[in-house]
Amino acid sequence: MDILYQRDGRATASEIHEAMPEPPSYSAVRAKLRVLEEKGHVRHEEEALRYVYLPTVARDTARRSALRHLVSTFFEGSVEEAVAALLDLSAANLSKKDLDRISNLNRRG
Repeated sequence: MDILYQRDGRATASEIHEAMPEPPSYSAVRAKLRVLEEKGHVRHEEEALRYVYLPTVARDTARRSALRHLVSTFFEGSVEEAVAALLDLSAANLSKKDLDRISNLNRRG
């Protein structure tokens, strides 16, 4: 899905396979696309004898859904625990601007 979103929402199985850092077999990529299509996450269009895959939901919607699933699965539904884990991971890399933004978000919440 990441590759589809990075490629302006359109890619063939071959393009997806080529863009993967450590790709499985080409047939495994096609099988995964078939599963994603069956689940309603992607659809395809035929162009010049090949399938071009497109996500069925906007990236922002998919991001929110994935975050909800992540928080539910790994943090027992606790947004606070998820945020704490993220801050712990990135504490050394946060700029003053980042910290100020997080602080402002916290005040609004």
